[in-house]
Amino acid sequence: MEERSVIHSTFVIERTYPATPERVFAAFADRTKKRRWFAEGDHHEVERYEMDFRVGGKECARFRFKHGAPPKEIACTNDTGYLDIVPNRRVVFASTMTVDEKCISASLATVELLPSGAGTDLIFTHQGAFFEGADGPEIREAGWHKLLERLTGEFPR
Repeated sequence: MEERSVIHSTFVIERTYPATPERVFAAFADRTKKRRWFAEGDHHEVERYEMDFRVGGKECARFRFKHGAPPKEIACTNDTGYLDIVPNRRVVFASTMTVDEKCISASLATVELLPSGAGTDLIFTHQGAFFEGADGPEIREAGWHKLLERLTGEFPR
């Protein structure tokens, strides 16, 4: 039997943030806030970041990884389309990731925001198809754990 050309994966990450659902939602909806926790980082340079946060809107983040992380300088683009938005409750988006112009994955993600005694419970569900040369489900899940940890910085105590 021939080796599979796609790997499917689903993972769920649950986090609690010390902020109202309105503030957590704003961290996804506001271009400046989202760029800060989602796009910026120490290991890459943001070449382009555009965001049109509405149903049918698009988001594009293009990064160039610095030498040493990974070992060679590569470009990575994340193209996103917003499929469903319920203010302060839910965001559903589909995205593709390309590395040096080669599509490595396609994803559907759902962010649910639930009020809780501690602030907001966030449930992030990611369904992905990973193609040849992809980072793989484990690395993608680890990446989203880091991003959602960075999101905590939007809610200083």
